[in-house]
Amino acid sequence: MQTLKIALDWTPNVNHIGLFVAKELGFYSAQGIQLELLNPLDDHYQVTPGKKLELDQADFSIAPFETVISLNNKANQVDAVAIYAILQQDLSCVVSLGDSPVRTMKDLDGRIYASYKARYEDHIIQEMVKNDGGTGQIQLSYPEKLGIWNTLLTGKADATWIFDNWEGVEAATKNITLNKFYLKDYDIPYGYSPVIFTKKEKMNQHLDAYTRFIRATQLGYQFAVENPEKAVTLLHPYLTPYDQQAVNLHRALELSSPYFAENGNFGHMNPTRVRAFLEWLVEKNLEKSVILNQELFTNSLVG
Repeated sequence: MQTLKIALDWTPNVNHIGLFVAKELGFYSAQGIQLELLNPLDDHYQVTPGKKLELDQADFSIAPFETVISLNNKANQVDAVAIYAILQQDLSCVVSLGDSPVRTMKDLDGRIYASYKARYEDHIIQEMVKNDGGTGQIQLSYPEKLGIWNTLLTGKADATWIFDNWEGVEAATKNITLNKFYLKDYDIPYGYSPVIFTKKEKMNQHLDAYTRFIRATQLGYQFAVENPEKAVTLLHPYLTPYDQQAVNLHRALELSSPYFAENGNFGHMNPTRVRAFLEWLVEKNLEKSVILNQELFTNSLVG
């Protein structure tokens, strides 16, 4: 058995369901792999998934595609490459509370946005505000990452970015009304989030094992789509006690399942979609044009 480690981007949630299903049902062990899932709660997010990959604390990490771009273009370059898109459509959105004065993105001018401090996040939010007729002059706050959602619920922030298939489900479960602002409605050609990524050098060195990892992962997500009741039962024990109470996991999976695959393809990334996001980053002077020629993703492992 070969031990492989994957650093989660968040505490276990519906986006990770295929990984936990594959682990629990022995899909990884059938491929000769013992998979360890690294929970950010273990170190309270002191080390990001991207950093864990960089430091070789993990063989794979999960994060938005932006992290892969960032790793390839920072001073101490990391040859990261995305190898699996967990969601085929963007299920994230910016939200404010239903009774908030922020009823549209331009209303965020002068108000507080709780940021995860991701590489392009603040710029994306400002562009959404400007594309809605605002100035983009927002107040940014940087709370503890795992507590950002609660800053919105407690009124310490006017808006933040969530996954509609997770925090959005929690809000619905608790009868909390949200105003939701989707990036595509504000002319932001967003990329894939989240993705599984690794180092190119490691992928080439362990191509067979990494391909077997992806194969088992695909089976895990396929099983979750086809057997939702069983999949929910397998994931539930891994949730935080808070999430076990707060989130309707059946509903979260119901919302997510249509987007784990596209035309039967699990993990595939559309080059046109990736290119559109990269060109937008260059156009907005958030990255140099060199990113257009970098190998930032591959579909070679997903088949």
